[in-house]
Amino acid sequence: MNPQSLEHKVAIVTGAGRGIGRAIALAYAEAGAAVGCAARSPGEIADTVETIVKRGGNALAVPTDVTRPAAVEHLVSTVAAHFGGLDIVVINAGISPGRVPVEAGDAEQWHEVVNVNLIGAYHCARAAIPHLKRRGAGKIITLGSGMGHRGKPGSSAYSCSKAGLWMLTRVLAQELWDDNISVNELVPGPVDTAMNTAPGGLATFGDSEWIKAPEDVVPLALFLATQPDRGPSAQSFSLMRRDG
Repeated sequence: MNPQSLEHKVAIVTGAGRGIGRAIALAYAEAGAAVGCAARSPGEIADTVETIVKRGGNALAVPTDVTRPAAVEHLVSTVAAHFGGLDIVVINAGISPGRVPVEAGDAEQWHEVVNVNLIGAYHCARAAIPHLKRRGAGKIITLGSGMGHRGKPGSSAYSCSKAGLWMLTRVLAQELWDDNISVNELVPGPVDTAMNTAPGGLATFGDSEWIKAPEDVVPLALFLATQPDRGPSAQSFSLMRRDG
């Protein structure tokens, strides 16, 4: 048996239209999972689903704004009803405004980053938990950041949102341990995606860090999705070379 098989599993991946989310959705489908693909851009997730289906997989596109609780409830209930349950949730949807000092920043933009990256993650976890409990076990994987552990100048919105997400990950893991639901953080480190094209993005890492393609994150995402029901939880798994 393939130890990384996801046969008969149902997964939701937010931010599945591009970058890391798309790469994880494609990989989970290839490993045998039925995948609910969510993002705010209908065209992008439709393309992800089309690619999965062409490769012989099973997927469903559900346009979703994770900042809207009703939209997230609709996402989770639609995927669970369509595929007969829910086993894995990858909370990946996120935004970054680039590097802006607090003094020069825009308050509305700061709120939006926290709303998507942290409060949106809360909505996703909260909506998914009852469905995971019905299966008797499950996995929640949050996409964190080294900046949520250390921070960098000009990154207050992003760093605070990811620091909050790391704490949410740990608290959820404590709450859900008796339900066989593991909750872990995946820290990809710098990845060459559209989110990192803003000034002060990947260039700030220089030669000291591994600059990855989205597909380089897939092996760790598969590892976390295929751990035992009573496997690791409340842990941060990082692909960074250093804490930055």
